[in-house]
Amino acid sequence: MMNETPQPLVGLYGYSLEDFQKNRGWFLALGILLIIGGTLAIIYDVAATLLSVLFFGWLLIIVGAIEAIQSFWQPRWGGFFLHLIIGILAVVVGFHLVSSPIQGALVLTLIMAIYFLVIGIIRIITAIALRFPGWGWVLFSGLVTFILGILIKSQWPATGLWVIGLFIGIDLIFSGWAYVMLSIAAGKTPPVQGTAV
Repeated sequence: MMNETPQPLVGLYGYSLEDFQKNRGWFLALGILLIIGGTLAIIYDVAATLLSVLFFGWLLIIVGAIEAIQSFWQPRWGGFFLHLIIGILAVVVGFHLVSSPIQGALVLTLIMAIYFLVIGIIRIITAIALRFPGWGWVLFSGLVTFILGILIKSQWPATGLWVIGLFIGIDLIFSGWAYVMLSIAAGKTPPVQGTAV
């Protein structure tokens, strides 16, 4: 018996099977574009890293300015100062990233390496201590994350110029393949009731 309610695809960007069936061509094209973009980001990893830092810097400047302006509408003085300080800090950090994207990339890469080391250790300890169902996969994930952190940190600052671009490229490629494969699968799946493929 066919379910009348569209079933969401497991955790993938909140789209349902019906969405993929109705818009297969668009999702397929999006997937291909993401794969191309990811491949270019990996090939030109330094340029992708610097562009990402510039984008993040401008984003911080805009968000920080909005936060600082909104602080004047806070009903209490405590809220005013908190929002104002956060907004100013975001603008200052964003301005630093925009004015010195190479230094910004180095700092962000170092933070990323430390994050991977800490998260890796937490996953390893949690998996070994709790031994919950599937703990082996969490242990494996923790080991990979920890080793990745060591590799990035051991080659820093050289890694600062290409790691961010490489990771963005890999993420774009995997996201693109997910869209492509789900678009193909949606074409082979019987239509959700009321949906024309």
